[in-house]
Amino acid sequence: QVQLVESGGGLVQAGGSLRLSCAASGRTFSSNTMGWFRQTPGKEREFVARISGSGGRTNYADSVKGRFTISRDNAKNTVYLQMNNLKPEDTAVYYCAVLATAGSFYSPGSYDYWGQGTQVTVSS
Repeated sequence: QVQLVESGGGLVQAGGSLRLSCAASGRTFSSNTMGWFRQTPGKEREFVARISGSGGRTNYADSVKGRFTISRDNAKNTVYLQMNNLKPEDTAVYYCAVLATAGSFYSPGSYDYWGQGTQVTVSS
């Protein structure tokens, strides 16, 4: 069975950095878009970033553009999210996901596999 496991979350001060990792198992996803989403209590899951199967194309939410970088290592079946200059509003549970079927990579409903999430908390 497919499993996605996020790691790297934690508590950081505003202006600091974290790198999240998402390790996939059960299948390889070198041909699939992978994405990062985030969610706070009582709110819908929102798009953060996505990367194409080859790594050749990336897209970011306006709120993180210039601060976050998504990357992947297909040899390790892993996707990363480098987060720099973190702000308190970045506080959320961060999830990685795989788009295994056709759909909009901005929409959480288009993604087929999800990790359990990792908490990122940014203090002032």
